[in-house]
Amino acid sequence: MLQGTASDVGKSIVTTALCRIFLQDGYRPAPYKSQNMALNSYVTPDGKEIGRAQGVQAEACGIAATTDMNPILIKPVKDMTSQIVIHGVPEMQMSAMDYRNRFLPKAKDIVLEALERLRRQHDIVVMEGAGSPAEINLKDRDIVNMNLAGWADAPVILVADIDRGGVFASIVGTLELLEPHEAARVKGFIINKFRGDVALLKPGLDWLEERTGIPVLGVLPYIPDMRIEAEDSVVLEKLALRSGPRKELDIAVIRYPRISNFTDADALAGEQDVQVRFVSSADDLGEPDVIILPGSKDTIGDLEFLREQGLAQCIMDRARERNVQIVGICGGYQMMGKRLSDPDAVEGGAREAEGLGLLPLTTIFRKEKRTVRVRGKLAQGHPLALGTPVPAADTPIEAYEIHMGISEWSGSSEDGAYAPLFIMGPGPDGNADSYPMEGHSEGLGTADGSVWGSYLHGLFDNDELRRAWLNGIRLKKGLAPIGETFNARSRKLEEFDRVAAIVRSHLDMDKIYAMSGLRQRVIQE
Repeated sequence: MLQGTASDVGKSIVTTALCRIFLQDGYRPAPYKSQNMALNSYVTPDGKEIGRAQGVQAEACGIAATTDMNPILIKPVKDMTSQIVIHGVPEMQMSAMDYRNRFLPKAKDIVLEALERLRRQHDIVVMEGAGSPAEINLKDRDIVNMNLAGWADAPVILVADIDRGGVFASIVGTLELLEPHEAARVKGFIINKFRGDVALLKPGLDWLEERTGIPVLGVLPYIPDMRIEAEDSVVLEKLALRSGPRKELDIAVIRYPRISNFTDADALAGEQDVQVRFVSSADDLGEPDVIILPGSKDTIGDLEFLREQGLAQCIMDRARERNVQIVGICGGYQMMGKRLSDPDAVEGGAREAEGLGLLPLTTIFRKEKRTVRVRGKLAQGHPLALGTPVPAADTPIEAYEIHMGISEWSGSSEDGAYAPLFIMGPGPDGNADSYPMEGHSEGLGTADGSVWGSYLHGLFDNDELRRAWLNGIRLKKGLAPIGETFNARSRKLEEFDRVAAIVRSHLDMDKIYAMSGLRQRVIQE
């Protein structure tokens, strides 16, 4: 089990890397996090919702993700209220106090049954904790850190982030706040995100081992430009207003308080001619070529945030001028419509709201949540090409949906002002129930392509669509198109291998294998 001295110390990345290493060495690993709090979620092949980190870790393991890998997902809706997703299905909304008092006492069976199924099916389960195990106000009902390690009889590796400072204090302080039987489970430390000469750190490492009697298993370097999808929106602090030379295409992604699935922009950021910035105020918006309104877990609340920050007016002004392309994904797509209605208080806030009025859509939120992987193709006459012949109609796409709203188009395709973007078919598993009506249209845009939106997450992971769409923007700016791009899936697998190689070379894998009860079969060059 990987636990951390705090949130965002790198537990998820180290877990991902160890999963990949075990796979490379001939084992069948699986990831596991009993309880995850995240807005960046992942749809499993059977249409269930789990934390994105566990979905990505499953990909690193070379296996399909299941809800056993994250049986409880908490998705914050408001500051004090969250949606509780159990085995991939939203079950209720609860306050933090109600969750602690009413739900946690019965959660042990849920998480242990899922873990036991994974242990029967795999050679090794790499478990990830949450936050810190030393949160003394939460420990008595813990189901994700030391209590779980005890139930599972799992050795614990404690991960600490040296980049934020105070690494030795955070490690020793964590141990001091653990009960003796909990501290005894800690079998090693990993110091993460180190920049500099490890020789200068050696006296501190020696002191730490002498003080605690626990070995330092390795010092991992800070890995710049890592391309493994992030789950926690904390990483957006580092991406906001990122510095560096301006690239030919500038894409601004609006960062509202309840932003979700912001990894939709990852593939765009990987293109050689694109810079992606996450912005949360009108002053920071600048003059981008594209403004993306991403997903949201509190669509009406985040729409109000846009108005409070002056962003709504900026976006509407730019849409009227037609000098910036406005794109909405899922919650952002809903915001672009004329009206949003939440009669059943699904989001827990205002029941009605006026949208940005950029598209002739009306959205009604329903209690039933749609989580599904889908396939389709670009529709004839779609507006994504900005007047150019690319991307071609019938270009195939794969994506996924996570939403609780239904948006209805109040116009007609006959007037030519708007056009659907996609024609959907059976999902990746061949299940025609993904869209019960064959030829169902999805998404909507203005005829000139300057404003468009869709419920589909992962659109830009479709290589042909992504590069052709970007080339359309280039042509509008008078720039020559770029023919070369990358394969998003291949790049993801290559990144797993790159990060695993770095982690392997800096960790004492012999000790990690010894504590896992496995032997090291193969060493990858």
